[in-house]
Amino acid sequence: MILALKALIALGALPAAVLSLWPIPKSINAGTTFLTLSPQFSIDITFQSPPADLLSAVETAHYYLANDNLERLVVGRGAYDVQDVQSAKALSSLKLSLAEGAQVNSISAESVKAIGTRSEDYQLDIPADGSAATLTANSTLGLFRGMTTFSQFWYQYDDKVYMVSAPITIHDSPAYPFRGFMLDTARNYFPPADIIRTLDAMSWVKLNVFHWHVTDSQSFPLEVGEFPELAQKGAYSSSAVYTASDVQNITTYAASIGIDVMLEIDTPGHTTSIGASHPEYIACNQASPWSTYANEPPAGQLRFTDPAVVNFTTNLFSAVAKTLPSLMVSTGGDELNIQCYTDDAQTQAELTSSGLTLEEALSEFTQSTHGALIAEGKTPVVWEEMVLDHNVTLANDTIVMVWISSADAAAVADKGYRLVQGPSDYFYLDCGAGEWIGDTPEAMSWCDPFKSWQKAYTFDPLANLTDSQKPLVIGGEQLLWTEQSSPNNLDSIVWPRAAASAEVFWTGATGPSGAPLNVTEALPRLHDVRFRMEQRGVKAIVLQPLWCALRPNACDVNA
Repeated sequence: MILALKALIALGALPAAVLSLWPIPKSINAGTTFLTLSPQFSIDITFQSPPADLLSAVETAHYYLANDNLERLVVGRGAYDVQDVQSAKALSSLKLSLAEGAQVNSISAESVKAIGTRSEDYQLDIPADGSAATLTANSTLGLFRGMTTFSQFWYQYDDKVYMVSAPITIHDSPAYPFRGFMLDTARNYFPPADIIRTLDAMSWVKLNVFHWHVTDSQSFPLEVGEFPELAQKGAYSSSAVYTASDVQNITTYAASIGIDVMLEIDTPGHTTSIGASHPEYIACNQASPWSTYANEPPAGQLRFTDPAVVNFTTNLFSAVAKTLPSLMVSTGGDELNIQCYTDDAQTQAELTSSGLTLEEALSEFTQSTHGALIAEGKTPVVWEEMVLDHNVTLANDTIVMVWISSADAAAVADKGYRLVQGPSDYFYLDCGAGEWIGDTPEAMSWCDPFKSWQKAYTFDPLANLTDSQKPLVIGGEQLLWTEQSSPNNLDSIVWPRAAASAEVFWTGATGPSGAPLNVTEALPRLHDVRFRMEQRGVKAIVLQPLWCALRPNACDVNA
């Protein structure tokens, strides 16, 4: 194992003994000196009037340092470190500072700034002689990211908390401003506690956007003050609802740990659940056979040719947008079934009356809903079909989510829109579990095969893009559609796989050595973050037998 590790270091694949870090920093110099954490260790803020959420983050960092209780992933789990630990210097403090001239804002305020304007960079120095470590950033958000990195260095054996790689100097900043995870809470309901736990895990790997696909055809669990009937009749039950208080608590907590919550109400497709309270607004409402009118059951789409539906949906987005701190709100726009409208007599009558084509009516509907968001200071976000399949007028700053295929990014970029990479051929976490539609015993899921962390990790966000198109890529996300997921398997299906894209979009194409990211170098570090997640209460699935995890790369195909 030691020889294998030395070989990797010699090849420049990773700095010495930083197998604990995820995502790997942009620049790191590391030593091989052991350092313990003093029993009196403190994290000291050096500037006046620190915000409450920074004080809370410091308290949380102290808690992790004291309670991770993670033994090192080596043979013996740290037993052979005892002599080095006993003779090591003790680190007494970490000093937090803001760069000269930096404003003292809350982490929460920094986390919801416009995408591309947030400052997440930091510099971390940990001396080997026991003198104070220092963490400097241009914002409290940067300090939070740096504390996340600091907490990953430390292991425990017996009663000693120690690291093995002092001195450390890190200069770090993200390659992309949008690093997300999407959770669908409409196919199956996830209590707020599960969402909070997921947010915590996201923060540990520096993901910064929680894309909350909160409603869909199957259920409408979102409570909206001006439209109480939607959740009252559209949720699975009165206990499967996200109240206004739940949404506020989730968005507030997320911002305090560096995460922006981007809510999605998918329209005009995927809206059958609205028909529970407003059947007059839905075309082909639960029509049969569903496969004629929808990609999955139940069928039903907003009848957007109806002026009453346009007015309703516009007011719905306005009401929801007012409650959200994020500057991004998604109106969806995927998988619109045209046959549904062709066969809907009311839709056809309204098109005849207005003199509009279906595409023209869709454009007017979208301009109205997006206008409501823009009036509230929000940036609209849509799925890729809105620019590739439909002739819809969108604001120039609209953000487009690429999902059908990684090959579609170039076509979106060719339209001039900023885009987020979430292609199903790399990033869909639900793929590979078999078909969930009944009476299909031989069928596979539509997006087979299973997307392993290794597959996701090989994704190139800039593939097949021209130099002029590349700046339009603002980041990416992994996604969980929950037809076959619930709170029972949330942790294991998401983690640690969703950490793969976290590194792809934080670190960028190359690691600190200048070599391209590669799964051989990444695997030992991903083992480490998975074990740390488990220590913190997230039931992340194992990647390999423990024998392999304790022997870096011993289980590679050509080892």
